[in-house]
Amino acid sequence: MISLDRLDQITSRFEFLEAQMAEGRGDIAVIGKEYADLRPVVEQIRAYKQLLGDLYDAEDMLSDPEMKALAEEELPDLKARLPVAEKALQLTLLPKDAADARPAMIEIRPGTGGDEAALFAGDLLRMYQRYAEARGWSFQIIDLTETELGGIKEVTAHVKGDGVFARLKYESGVHRVQRVPETESGGRIHTSAATVAVLPEAEDVDIQIDQNDLRIDTMRSSGAGGQHVNTTDSAVRITHIPTGIVVTSSEKSQHQNRAIAMQVLKTRLFDLERQRIDTERAADRKAQVGGGDRSERIRTYNFPQGRMTDHRINLTLYKLDQIMQGDLDDVIDALIAHHQAEMLAEMNE
Repeated sequence: MISLDRLDQITSRFEFLEAQMAEGRGDIAVIGKEYADLRPVVEQIRAYKQLLGDLYDAEDMLSDPEMKALAEEELPDLKARLPVAEKALQLTLLPKDAADARPAMIEIRPGTGGDEAALFAGDLLRMYQRYAEARGWSFQIIDLTETELGGIKEVTAHVKGDGVFARLKYESGVHRVQRVPETESGGRIHTSAATVAVLPEAEDVDIQIDQNDLRIDTMRSSGAGGQHVNTTDSAVRITHIPTGIVVTSSEKSQHQNRAIAMQVLKTRLFDLERQRIDTERAADRKAQVGGGDRSERIRTYNFPQGRMTDHRINLTLYKLDQIMQGDLDDVIDALIAHHQAEMLAEMNE
């Protein structure tokens, strides 16, 4: 049962913030963000309370001979709507991941499978590019190393837009492909894999880096097959000595590269800290979907059968062509719904 006292506290906080905004008091940016976060919650609270009020009124009307027939007509509908309203409200009350609204970095690397794995990593990169385009997000490739066959050895991309991390975080893990490689003359199906990591972008307040912990090297930018893009030493490689994390950026401007590489480094360090906290939280319960375990095989793309299977929720979709073209909403929506159901079950234990 939802605590009405808790709902009253949330509503009071929302009204307090509303008054502060109207009077122009306090830090408007901070207040505005909390106000915007609470608005959908308060809308659900008001709808739920209105439904409860209508239900109580209808039950009172049963004792009035003149109103009894009307009450008996209304009550079944009101009672049927109540569990739906309760679930909708519970979903808005679930703890939010503070990083959900942030931009994200996507890192893709081939796993087992040689050249075919590198080609599949390239297919995944294009899949995410198309998905970002369909959602109106910006997708910038920060660092890309290609193979001679056009596959990918490693790529880092920066994705910006509305709710980027909230949707892409479920993509972290091992993606497996089963298909006949273009390089295979015998027509045999091969299995290979690529690893995807989705990291929420760090903000300056999240991570403080001691400059003495960094080694910064400049080098020549190189493209596919090791060909030089230009003759200036523009690429930047930053090594974080305490963790051994190495990041590179290969834009034309060395100054821009340093800024981009530092942002990637902060994001990776922020991700390490989030993983540490998540591990501690998950110590006494099973890991949630979207926990970001990058060693976990999360999905199989079977080209001969035209299907994609997400192993975390046993979801199989026979629309592989559309999925590789960036049509990911069905699987991501299902993962979000599953994650919410797990959190609701945990809340109600």
